[in-house]
Amino acid sequence: MARFIFITGGVVSSLGKGLASAALGALLQARGYTVRLRKLDPYLNVDPGTMSPFEHGEVFVTDDGAETDLDLGHYERFTGVAARGTDSISSGRVYSNVLEKERRGDYLGKTIQVIPHVTNEIKDFIRIGEDEVDFMLCEIGGTVGDIEGLPFFEAIRQFSQEKPRGQCVLMHLTLLPYIKASGELKTKPTQHSVKELRSIGLAPDILVCRSEGPIPQKEREKLALFCNVRPDSVIAAQDLKSIYEAPLAYHREGLDQAVLDAFGIAPAPKPNLARWEDVVDRIHNTDGEVRVAIVGKYTQLEDAYKSIAEALTHGGMANRVKVRAEWIDSGIFEREDPAAHLEGFNAILVPGGFGERGTEGKIKAAQFAREKGVPYLGICLGMQMAVIEAARNMAEMGNAASEEFSEGVDPREFTPVVYHLKEWVQGSSKVTRKKTDDKGGTMRLGSYDARLTSGSRVAELYGATAIEERHRHRYEVDIRFREQLEEKGLVFSGLSPDGRLPEIIEVPDHPWFIGVQFHPELKSKPFEPHPLFADFVRAAKEQSRLV
Repeated sequence: MARFIFITGGVVSSLGKGLASAALGALLQARGYTVRLRKLDPYLNVDPGTMSPFEHGEVFVTDDGAETDLDLGHYERFTGVAARGTDSISSGRVYSNVLEKERRGDYLGKTIQVIPHVTNEIKDFIRIGEDEVDFMLCEIGGTVGDIEGLPFFEAIRQFSQEKPRGQCVLMHLTLLPYIKASGELKTKPTQHSVKELRSIGLAPDILVCRSEGPIPQKEREKLALFCNVRPDSVIAAQDLKSIYEAPLAYHREGLDQAVLDAFGIAPAPKPNLARWEDVVDRIHNTDGEVRVAIVGKYTQLEDAYKSIAEALTHGGMANRVKVRAEWIDSGIFEREDPAAHLEGFNAILVPGGFGERGTEGKIKAAQFAREKGVPYLGICLGMQMAVIEAARNMAEMGNAASEEFSEGVDPREFTPVVYHLKEWVQGSSKVTRKKTDDKGGTMRLGSYDARLTSGSRVAELYGATAIEERHRHRYEVDIRFREQLEEKGLVFSGLSPDGRLPEIIEVPDHPWFIGVQFHPELKSKPFEPHPLFADFVRAAKEQSRLV
């Protein structure tokens, strides 16, 4: 039966609970344990699927088709454990489940209340799969004191009491602000945060304190005394040059040992950190630099493309180069010549997105890359824009467009080379969708098979002709235009198993030009870079030597 580690945050948000959780999971793995990580989010959205990327960053998609918080991406990248839909829940989902049960009559007419019905639902979620792993790490979103988080804190309080003594540990992440004028590191905010926790019946076993520099011994002892934790359970979390230094940094601080001590596990298995030592070596010992332009619509918030940024870093590790990703708003190219902005880049990546804004700019970016011989990777919408560009400028279909951006336009005035997906096969079942369906959870989501053309570039990169990748989209390239486009040099090198849905396009007569309908960035890891990103960066490296 699993031991449970609950990770909470205090003082301010965005301190790095997700990274701390992921790094701890990696350290426990290094000691030979199995782990699973979960995220409990207090917001009332059912899931992040319909939230703006500006509001909440990217949506991370699991193999089983769940739209989840981006922290699950950190969990996967650090542990290699594929996340599931049961690893992410929000207040919205909890309340939705409770109300569905009430409507069905499951509560036998009782008055529905936060305690016990909502808290029981949260506890049931935490218990899922508890017999499958040695450690279950559960991160609570937000900060202690947030009113919407109270049911989650109450649920883990109850859960910890219901489990045998010593089976649950609470790790609390806080901020130690440095006051430059007085030259002091302040512990008072952390003390108040712990006081808030204790007022709702929770006492931290481990304190992880974010700070700009080392924590002096005097301050560690003060924190231990006033927060009622052991001095060796006060863990410093200093700012790092790379997030992938976190496992080694936390190990040096003794986080994994403090966790095992809190559970009374002795003697503790020795860790094998060779994997992370290699990762850090590849980050810091590079052979040059490549510049990659990411031409997207949500460039004001880098978290909107978090997995893409990390996958590019992984590609850099595979080639021992530093990848300098630069974000460019595609809307600029609708007013200005893209050449003025894209000259000097070694590669161009056009990511996914929704809505018409900025799409003509993405099409121009694809055209620039194709005509100038610059390595190009189009992901999801980035593939669709590359197909539209090829239809317009290679196959001479000047009115080629997507149905997504043609609402209210006379169908006779454009050629829909990208159309709204109405049905597809998922496993042994047929799935149907209408444009009027709810937005949330109604896309083609999760892992699907694809068949690659033998001898194609992508088949060589994957080393296989059958692959499985994760999807998140409502629109598809129309297979009816395949022959017309292939005659002009745009090859459909990957298709769904039934041959109806284009998965991958490439231009063989080009240094590197590939578009994929799926999201390869979601499966890339620092110790296992995705083959598309690894070779994309390799091509950028080659391009940098030609400039």
